[in-house]
Amino acid sequence: MPETTGKHRISRRTKIATGAIALALATGALAVSTTFGDPGKASADEADPALYIDILKVAPNNAEPANSRGASTGTFTVDCGRNENGHFNPDNFVAQPGIRNGAQHLHDYVGNLSSNADSNNKSLDAAGTTCKNGDKSAYFWPVLRIDTGDEEKNPPAESPEGDRDQAAQAAATPLITCPDIASKLPAVPDQAMAEVGRNLELLDTQLDEANKRLATSQGQGGPDFVRNAILGPLEDKRAATIDRMAIAISRSAAKPQGLGALAPCTLEEQAGTGGNSASNGGGAPAGAPQQISCPDVAGKLPTVPASAKAEVDRNLQLLNTQLQEANNRLATSQGQGGPDFVRNAILGPLEDKRAATIDRMAIAIGRNAAKPQGLGALAPCTLGQQVGNGGTGTDDSGTVKPLPGADENNELPDNDGEIQRPAKVGITFRGSPAGQVTAMPKFLRALTGDAKPSVNGTKNTRPAWTCTGFENRLTDKYPICPEGSSVERIHTFPSCWDGKNTDSANHRTHIVFPDSNGRCAAGFKAVPQLRITLVYDIPHDSQVKKQYKVDSFPDENHNPLSDHDDFANVMSQRLMNQVVNCVNRNKTCSA
Repeated sequence: MPETTGKHRISRRTKIATGAIALALATGALAVSTTFGDPGKASADEADPALYIDILKVAPNNAEPANSRGASTGTFTVDCGRNENGHFNPDNFVAQPGIRNGAQHLHDYVGNLSSNADSNNKSLDAAGTTCKNGDKSAYFWPVLRIDTGDEEKNPPAESPEGDRDQAAQAAATPLITCPDIASKLPAVPDQAMAEVGRNLELLDTQLDEANKRLATSQGQGGPDFVRNAILGPLEDKRAATIDRMAIAISRSAAKPQGLGALAPCTLEEQAGTGGNSASNGGGAPAGAPQQISCPDVAGKLPTVPASAKAEVDRNLQLLNTQLQEANNRLATSQGQGGPDFVRNAILGPLEDKRAATIDRMAIAIGRNAAKPQGLGALAPCTLGQQVGNGGTGTDDSGTVKPLPGADENNELPDNDGEIQRPAKVGITFRGSPAGQVTAMPKFLRALTGDAKPSVNGTKNTRPAWTCTGFENRLTDKYPICPEGSSVERIHTFPSCWDGKNTDSANHRTHIVFPDSNGRCAAGFKAVPQLRITLVYDIPHDSQVKKQYKVDSFPDENHNPLSDHDDFANVMSQRLMNQVVNCVNRNKTCSA
């Protein structure tokens, strides 16, 4: 790495590094999850110069699948601004719900104004938005910075604690949730669009009114008060509204059947964080879901000989896969077995797998160096609540230690430099080359890319970097663009939905990417595909000097392959229906 100079640089970096070292000294065994980093591990501030490439040396590689007969080729573009209001925080409620500062890098937000670690369906739906058409969806990605080695100034950091506390409070209150209707509708004829749109909006209004009545009538009536005074009347209203939509469609097409079964709603004791149903809610409150956590192994290894590195890396990845599978099993087996089910059916087998995997790493190292001792003690894992308020580990007394938030200059340990606001943010929903799309359910979570390729491997990473005018060339390195061309990130999201769930244990299996021909696998249906494009006016000199970088987990060392993007759909059903009909009718729409 090149040396850094300048007295301001030394002072600022010393302060940031000291915070990271202090955290490392205070933190004991760290919980390992799919996206957590090790806050105590030092890394260089600059990106590796080898991670930059002249875009002219990248061969064209970004061809779109050919459209089949009946393809939906329309686009619907949403204008949500460029984060002019300075909404930043190191949270990720999609991948790490309830973990404050869990990303360890700063995210750039547009759309929903309240997005934070504790965001849940209720708090998201109640928030404002930067989108001109009223779309309350949350769109966010890691910030891009220029790091010259001097003291760079950023907009002052605003504390997210107020939004976090409001979201956590919302999560603790009851919430009425109803099945999504827009995603169950057939293609709506043009003649029925206006009436269907009005009634979809009315469904949202009815649900909002019912939740307000629920909030203002706490303690009233007997045990059946909510059922008789709120849920029953709401079901009647929804049934009539749904029937009006079916009749409107039937005037020009076949009348949809079975929609009446979607009229009943349910009372959730706590606001949803996404849940595993296609309802407008469900799931546990932010920060409350149980999760298996395991001691960190990578941080306890000695220096790994070069001859053992490949085998050790494979087994470290296997440890992560084992933990993911165990947490998936935990999420899908709720309520099964007796009091010892989790211990016997999940934690015990996981410990056995980890012990064998750890032993293989020790043997591999022992072939060319001293065999590490005591690693077997790291095999057992524990079950607990996901730690809210930023917990990442404990000290010797068992006290939870929080992850550091952004400092007054919007910098974090190993993530500093001048934040670059995108010159252009493009948010576009596209069709499917294989056919028509159906509506996304409200509160669907989705992500693209992988923030931790050093741990998770490259299965979910996606090349996202290019230059304007060269969009047919994507690279997993930082591009150096010709004069007159700008740095660009293109984030394409998965678009094959399982038709049931708004989230999943690993936040991926409920919505996946189509195949190379644009087709969804059996059991999945195409929804509008979100593509976010971010254009930056990075000075050409800063590109050539390799001074720009993306925020990342400290262990990723600003690897451009760690780039990622997250999304939560909080569109009204009426707006989502507009998106679907625009795309399916092959129109170009903007709002």
